[in-house]
Amino acid sequence: MKVLNGIAIAVVVSLAPTALLGFLLKAMLPVFPQGAALIELTSLAATTMPVLIGVFIAMQFKLTPIQTGSVAIAAVAGSGIAKLDPAGGFHIQGTGLVINTGLTAALAVLLISFVGTRLGSYTMLLLSTIVTVVVGGIGAKVTYPVVYIFTVWLGDAINQASTLQPVPMGIVLSLIFCVLIVSPVSTVGVATAIMMSGISSGVANLGCVASAVCLMVLAWRANGTAIGVLHFFCSPKIQMPNMVARPKAYLPVVVVAPILGAAGGALGVEGTAVSAGFGITGFAGPLAALQAEGWGFSPANILIVVCLYLVAPLLLAFASTWLFRDVLGWVSPEDYRLDFE
Repeated sequence: MKVLNGIAIAVVVSLAPTALLGFLLKAMLPVFPQGAALIELTSLAATTMPVLIGVFIAMQFKLTPIQTGSVAIAAVAGSGIAKLDPAGGFHIQGTGLVINTGLTAALAVLLISFVGTRLGSYTMLLLSTIVTVVVGGIGAKVTYPVVYIFTVWLGDAINQASTLQPVPMGIVLSLIFCVLIVSPVSTVGVATAIMMSGISSGVANLGCVASAVCLMVLAWRANGTAIGVLHFFCSPKIQMPNMVARPKAYLPVVVVAPILGAAGGALGVEGTAVSAGFGITGFAGPLAALQAEGWGFSPANILIVVCLYLVAPLLLAFASTWLFRDVLGWVSPEDYRLDFE
């Protein structure tokens, strides 16, 4: 649970700049070209996710600064974010494999706990070296290939669903992505790995939207406004520890996602490989839908997108919350409480 909490906080901190500004600035580039410099900064923030995962997991275990830095280095090594550049140095892109990043950080914490104070005054000199070589090596060369194969397999399974007719495809893909968005699996990583596009990307995105909006409504009473809107503007992945600990708390979302996905499939909403895994974050989904071929920013299309990405998810979220919380009593506000202290 501490590892999952560390990952959840890292996702919020690293993706918040892109969520709040990145996609919106890209859409505004024709009239605000100066936004390109700000987009570079927000993109850079996203690439720091492996470092932050290592740092925040170490903080969960109350490690010292030297130990925390060692965990962060190992996490970066296990993330796969850095590839050797033939011209020299490293090429860094994306956010890496979140599952393997967290696994590597957890192994680093275990090794540090085992080493303890045995290194004495040599801790500063030797600890980061030992953790980098041993745990970083395991993460990069042993567990990364296995996790990558799992990700590819998952992508192939998702691709099978994309061959269905639009409405059934919307039901299946939205359900898959609404679950993945609150798991250690990166929805953006899966979507980009299999190059999702068109309607399959659009309905997958709606599954993430359903999760974000529904969890925002469900968690509002326990967490207040500031944390509540994080689900909408940043990522519902912040609820990952709660969903792992109490799977039944995700039932209201599982009901909403297929309905929203079916509607998206019927309307032919589209997206891109990048927008598929972002949900409503940074308005990636709505902007990708409006920019798709055959759509455009006409009043009618804007109305459809607003209804599909905001009005319908909110109405369905309130209805589902009322059913599962107030009528059936299967969930409670405390199931969604978050603590970032």
